[in-house]
Amino acid sequence: MTEMWGLVYVCVVLVASPSHGEVFTAMSDISRLLTTEGEMIRAVENYIIAQEERLEKLKRDVYEMERVHDEAARSPEAFLGNPINTYLLVKRLTVDWTDMQNIMTDDSMGKAMLNNLTSMADFLRWPDEEDLAGVAVALMRLQDTYNLDTAQLARGHIYGKKQAYRELTAADCFELGRQSYNAGDHYHTMLWMNEALKRQEMESNKTVDHSDILEYLAFSTYMQGNVRQALKLTDELLAEKPNHQRAQGNKVYYEEALQAQYAKKRGEDGVTMDKEAVEKGYTVTENAEVANDWQRERRAYERLCRGEGKLSPSASKKLFCYYQHGPSEFLRISPVKTEMVHINPTVYIYYDVLSDSEIAVIKELATPNFKRATVQNYKTGELETASYRISKSSWLKNEHHEVVATVNQRIESITGLEMDTAEELQVANYGIGGHYEPHFDYARREEKDAFKSLGTGNRIATFLFYMTDVEAGGATVFPYINLSLWPQKGAAAFWHNLHPNGEGDTLTRHAACPVLVGTKWVSNKWIHERGQEFRRPCALNRNEL
Repeated sequence: MTEMWGLVYVCVVLVASPSHGEVFTAMSDISRLLTTEGEMIRAVENYIIAQEERLEKLKRDVYEMERVHDEAARSPEAFLGNPINTYLLVKRLTVDWTDMQNIMTDDSMGKAMLNNLTSMADFLRWPDEEDLAGVAVALMRLQDTYNLDTAQLARGHIYGKKQAYRELTAADCFELGRQSYNAGDHYHTMLWMNEALKRQEMESNKTVDHSDILEYLAFSTYMQGNVRQALKLTDELLAEKPNHQRAQGNKVYYEEALQAQYAKKRGEDGVTMDKEAVEKGYTVTENAEVANDWQRERRAYERLCRGEGKLSPSASKKLFCYYQHGPSEFLRISPVKTEMVHINPTVYIYYDVLSDSEIAVIKELATPNFKRATVQNYKTGELETASYRISKSSWLKNEHHEVVATVNQRIESITGLEMDTAEELQVANYGIGGHYEPHFDYARREEKDAFKSLGTGNRIATFLFYMTDVEAGGATVFPYINLSLWPQKGAAAFWHNLHPNGEGDTLTRHAACPVLVGTKWVSNKWIHERGQEFRRPCALNRNEL
């Protein structure tokens, strides 16, 4: 109220100041005060209308947030297990919250409320721009790995099934495109800016400016090689905003690039080409795909993540299931349901080897100590974060809880391998699009110092517990043996990483596919060479695998 009347005061002073305090001396001057009052009324009314519009927007935003929050509260894990819902949550608490703060800082009461929120920072978690970028990159990863259609995703659909609580607005799609642009990913920028353009044109209440979309789309289109289309989009932008300085500069640049491209094509061919045909081409020369090892591995990895890989009939018919008995007390009382899912390397799945109550304890113990999962730099031996491993993990020792000790003993009973030299139980939780790209668990020859500090030799074997079912995605895949293992709560996978002669088995290269829908918890035990001399004897011939 104080600010409003301050505005009124300014309006009156500006109009009345020429009178120098002599208005009262003549009725003709006093009558002009009615004009002054009319202007004052209109100024205040305009202010009220502007404030009401801002407050109405704030009310709509809060109402939407309340509705979504209530829906999420009914089943937080299921709600956040959807990548689109997670993206929208992070966007609400970054981009949308910034807009709301701008409205609230207009008066002292709003500022006080914001200060109160700031004072609660010790137990409130606010995402930042890095989180928004991370969640956007994760959606792009899911889109590529699982061949997801942009328009379907924007509708909240995954594999034709409605998953998200609402469709994406043009502003939501624009933000995904902007984040891709900031990451230098012009391919996905084009996909999401085109979708933003379509949605913006259909929106009655525009959520993003049409010209902003065109600016990002034009430059990314140019960066993808389509100069002609970039120029067309820039002309469209300048038709809307003739004084747009960057667009003016880009237009000149695109025209020059188009002429250079046309001239180069003519020079290469030595003949006059149809200009329109040349201008429509994305590049001057066709790019031939190079079939290298990385590309083949990537294609195999993504195919297996989608569940498109199968073992050959001849390999499948050699596999079988059985109950594993053994000398240990655990196996005598409760034989383990075992499935051999691959031979050479031999990979086993053990079913029902972790109970729900044990899983709950392990999660509870691990969560407070979660840190971003790391990988080892093969040159320096140092641990570091990497974009190809996205998850959080922590480590549990026997002394942390009797359940941990029991689980470690169970691994020893099932595998017959010594646990005293194994690493601690690692617990990992994968976030939106969480993954771990193809890697070896063992240290290769060039990684001489990988486990030097442990003094227990190389990682001879891996035992991997699945602590949740995953609705879609999240498989463990082995690209070189065409094998996909799908998470099943309470089950575990096991394989040897080293041949009996100590050489690494390259066929055990594996990956954790990104989680598409749901949440994924795993815990694993990396078992080392020392102490296994009589439990898994070395080969007599050093060259024998």
